Amino acid sequence: MFLEIVSPEAILFSSEVDSITVPGIDGDFQMLNNHAPIVSILREGVVKVHVHSQQHLELDKLKGKFIPHSDDNNVLTLAINSGTLELKDNKAIILAD
Repeated sequence: MFLEIVSPEAILFSSEVDSITVPGIDGDFQMLNNHAPIVSILREGVVKVHVHSQQHLELDKLKGKFIPHSDDNNVLTLAINSGTLELKDNKAIILAD
């Protein structure tokens, strides 16, 4: 699926990913390819982005906000205060604050 994470200042992330885990209002949930369409409000927490590899990513261009997960280099984490998620047709957009 394709993921784009946008903040008020810039596009923070734009790439193909394997899965996304987000902090929903009722708890964390994960989305994989071909997930049903969804719109959700996000609470304060951590967005986890699972990429197939970091070879195609330039971490210095990710605005220094993404941190590789300590247990898995293919999982990038981003702390958010709040946000909104829309997923449709294997394209996810997160408006993060």
